[in-house]
Amino acid sequence: MVFDQQNPIFIQERLGLMKRQFRIYKLRTMKRDKITKLGAVLRKTGIDELPQILNIVKGDMSFVGPRPLTVADVERLGWTAEYYTKRWNKRPGIVGLAQLSPICDRKVSWFLDKRYVEQAKFGLDIKIIVSSALILFMGKTKIQKRFYGRK
Repeated sequence: MVFDQQNPIFIQERLGLMKRQFRIYKLRTMKRDKITKLGAVLRKTGIDELPQILNIVKGDMSFVGPRPLTVADVERLGWTAEYYTKRWNKRPGIVGLAQLSPICDRKVSWFLDKRYVEQAKFGLDIKIIVSSALILFMGKTKIQKRFYGRK
């Protein structure tokens, strides 16, 4: 559900820990279903995600974890079976392994989300946070190569 289109804050229902629904906050980057010029910069730098700090304060999200999805996303991806329940055993995050992946694919995303849930450790969180921050300065492709060891 999308709320007031004129509000600079985009609010949408997402699934969080144990598939509990919550409202996620982001800076609005689109107008009439198109990304605005300012929106492109906000997305590229990740600044559009800053309002999600409120979600962290409220306890809906963490800095690191699988990205929270909409109900429609879960259905589109086919992640409705009991097999996928493990993904919702961790609080969702602003950044995660799947967001650092050079491959955008539902199977890869599931594998990386599952891997994070099973192997989450403070050191991995720090590596994900630092890599995400470095994207601003080095670009996503260079960070992906360093993070995943691809040349």
